[in-house]
Amino acid sequence: MVFYGQPVTDDSTIRLSGQGVNTAFSVNLQAINHDVQKIAFTATCDGNQTLSQLGNLSIQVELNGSVLMKGDVETQGRQEAALILGELYRRNTEWKFRFVAQGFNGGLKPLAEHFGVVVEDEPAAPTPVPTPVSTPAPTAPPVAKPINLSKVSLTKEKPVISLTKRDDFGEIRVNLNWHRGGGAPAKGFLQGIFNSNKGIDLDLGAFVALNDGSRGVIQALGNNFGSYHSEPYVQLQGDDRTGDVSDGEWMHINGREWKHVKEVLIFAFIYEGVPSWGSTDGIVTINVPGQAPIETQMNEGNDRKNMCAVARLVNESGNIKVERINRYFSGHKEMDEAFGWGFRWKAGSK
Repeated sequence: MVFYGQPVTDDSTIRLSGQGVNTAFSVNLQAINHDVQKIAFTATCDGNQTLSQLGNLSIQVELNGSVLMKGDVETQGRQEAALILGELYRRNTEWKFRFVAQGFNGGLKPLAEHFGVVVEDEPAAPTPVPTPVSTPAPTAPPVAKPINLSKVSLTKEKPVISLTKRDDFGEIRVNLNWHRGGGAPAKGFLQGIFNSNKGIDLDLGAFVALNDGSRGVIQALGNNFGSYHSEPYVQLQGDDRTGDVSDGEWMHINGREWKHVKEVLIFAFIYEGVPSWGSTDGIVTINVPGQAPIETQMNEGNDRKNMCAVARLVNESGNIKVERINRYFSGHKEMDEAFGWGFRWKAGSK
């Protein structure tokens, strides 16, 4: 972590070189450790301020004094106190940049926890000890059931789970990953023999329907990455072309706007490589704040089909019904026709 109290990384590859209104970071991408897959640039508000009080807010990428790209954050009406401005991330052997503008209520604490940093709450001031008074012993309240946050697996036998209606479901995070078992992966020549899912480009995507009748497709194909804070309230976070990124691909659904969403049909698509669902061992996990992770595996696939309708999230009177599908198709059009979405298709590429 690089900030005003720690302005440079241990290896000096990232350096905070400016503060105040114009904060700048210098990043030596060529020297970044190969284990680093993503660098997120964030901002937090001072005191009790929110983003709507900041006025103009933007992030830009420069090289040798020339501006390569710039993203302006829409702050009007936003009540968050922290946000991820943008991210540098690896795609194959190249570094890419994406504009994010994802906000967090509560400021630094939820932002840090998003990246796995534990922030302890300040201890409350001790309550004065009152003078004891003789009173009848109160009836003990019923013991509340603990919330079970263990993993939930959707299967053929138990394909559906429903999440009770809330005003704000928070940031719903959908992950597609390749599970690897049996210890550390083989290296060198052995890797080419035993690591059979190497080189398969397995993409995460979704068909999204809103309650106003609008529909769209979220996927890396055609660069249709979507939007989190505006319609369709679903955004793909990147494109892992080989499975080398340890945490796979992510798609975020804006649970605060769930009232506007009718259905999200999640799919996985083999863009490159020979379909082999058994060896790819794909798994999709749906993470809803305050709920147990919901997962479903794609290990029953037809190897002649390169597309899997994995699961769908359906708005049922404000509840979220998560339904396992696990059906396989030859492509987008065939899957579309099977579920009656009615899109018009043409060939595309990434």
